[in-house]
Amino acid sequence: QVQLVESGGGLVQAGGSLRLSCAASERIFSKYARGWFRQAPGKEREFLAAISWSGGSTDYADSVKGRFTISRDNAKNTVYLEMNSLKPEDTAVYYCAATASLSVIRGQNEYNYWGQGTQVTVSS
Repeated sequence: QVQLVESGGGLVQAGGSLRLSCAASERIFSKYARGWFRQAPGKEREFLAAISWSGGSTDYADSVKGRFTISRDNAKNTVYLEMNSLKPEDTAVYYCAATASLSVIRGQNEYNYWGQGTQVTVSS
């Protein structure tokens, strides 16, 4: 069964950093574009960042540009989200996703596979 498994979430103080990882169970995901999304309580899930299958193209939401960095290691079938200068408003469940598209995509409906999510809590 195809799986995406996130890890690295937790509790951090404002201004701190976290690195999320998303490991894929199938090597085929090395040819898939990947994305990170988050959902805060009472809010809709929102796009954060995406990376092409090669890692050559990336895209970021304005809310995280300059603070978050998406990267991937296809040899490990893993995508990362480095989060710096965290704010209390970054508190949410963070999800990784994969799409058969080769290029970066923001639309959630374009993503075929989703992880179970990992909680990130930023205290003030």
